[in-house]
Amino acid sequence: MGSGLLFVLVFSTMSLITPISSESFIKLPSEGAVFSSRKVRADDRVYCDSWRLSVETNNAGIWERIPERCTRFVEDYMTGGRYRSDLDVIANFSSTFANSVKLAGDGRDAWVFDVDETLLSNLPYYENHGFGSEIFNETSFDDWVNVAKAPALPASLRLYKELQQLGFKVFLLTGRSEYQREATEANLLFSGYSNWERLILRGKFDQGKLATVYKSERRQELVDEGYIIHGCSGDQWSDLLGYAVATRSFKLPNPMGNQWRVN
Repeated sequence: MGSGLLFVLVFSTMSLITPISSESFIKLPSEGAVFSSRKVRADDRVYCDSWRLSVETNNAGIWERIPERCTRFVEDYMTGGRYRSDLDVIANFSSTFANSVKLAGDGRDAWVFDVDETLLSNLPYYENHGFGSEIFNETSFDDWVNVAKAPALPASLRLYKELQQLGFKVFLLTGRSEYQREATEANLLFSGYSNWERLILRGKFDQGKLATVYKSERRQELVDEGYIIHGCSGDQWSDLLGYAVATRSFKLPNPMGNQWRVN
């Protein structure tokens, strides 16, 4: 960890009583709001919308940076009403499915969430790093993680709390490393998340593993413990695919999601 970083105080996940600050939510504005001084050209918008679809469907594979002509498009999408609407729709589908599940009621009904761009938004970080137009820098991202102020995605926070009320055990499975546990727990609490069953991070022997392999192994451990993974939410396909997969998986939008990174 770098020096001079903000130290965070970690509380028990079972004892959060401080009211949630408005700073802990990502502020997603209304449809039609204007963010850029320069509008996206019509031909760029068509191309970049197709490019975004290729990323979301994993047809683009792994890439280092978004096309230069799509920087403004991604910025407008991430800071505009469409991203908010996409998140709301997926949360609603997730909720509908969750309410249809007949829970065993023995404490083994599970839902697995990714963390980054699933529960927490790193939009403040990407606003300062070109919305994916820069090659991903793990050092600067780790510095951002240590600040522990990533806001919650409101739709995800709503779903998270509803699942707990329904009786699901919530597991958080992230590509972040074990040394980032304190910052991650503090950030989750700051953003309104609490009472998760387990926060799973990359350990010593997980370093260098493909995310799909690492996350499959950790889900298999839950299955071996007797948990039934009914649902899984993540912004990258590596959060959802592999083995020991959920009954239903829900892919959140993220046009920067396959930029080369481990989490």
